[in-house]
Amino acid sequence: MTITLYLSGEIHTDWRDQIIAGTKGMDVHFTSPVTDHAASDDCGVAILGSETDKFWHDHKGAKINAIRTRKAIAEADIVVVRFGDKYKQWNAAFDAGYAAALGKSIIVMHGADHQHALKEVDAAALAVVETPDQVADILRYVIDGTLTS
Repeated sequence: MTITLYLSGEIHTDWRDQIIAGTKGMDVHFTSPVTDHAASDDCGVAILGSETDKFWHDHKGAKINAIRTRKAIAEADIVVVRFGDKYKQWNAAFDAGYAAALGKSIIVMHGADHQHALKEVDAAALAVVETPDQVADILRYVIDGTLTS
């Protein structure tokens, strides 16, 4: 069974790499947003032209990024949404809502300190985890029905 996994959320830690390493040997195809923060922020003005107003600068980038995000979430079998500690990932919350609206299976990852703030997002998820290893364990079970020892 091949799984297409969309990895949404914070870009400041190596959680994506940990999931990829933890699923080595499994039939998993990974997609994600652009994780180069500067490229993601500036793609709109780099492609469509500069803006003097920061609102329009961000607006152009958000729309171009949305083309990639919408396609990747629509094609995903499972969407993992990671909420980090340092920043508020409003885009990740939006991705979770979009995935839920499409009926996608969602795994949410965050620490205990975000439990209350993310209770509605967690309620839409099929699993709420704290570590990349837990995501890999879920995928192992989903793909081949085995548990780690």
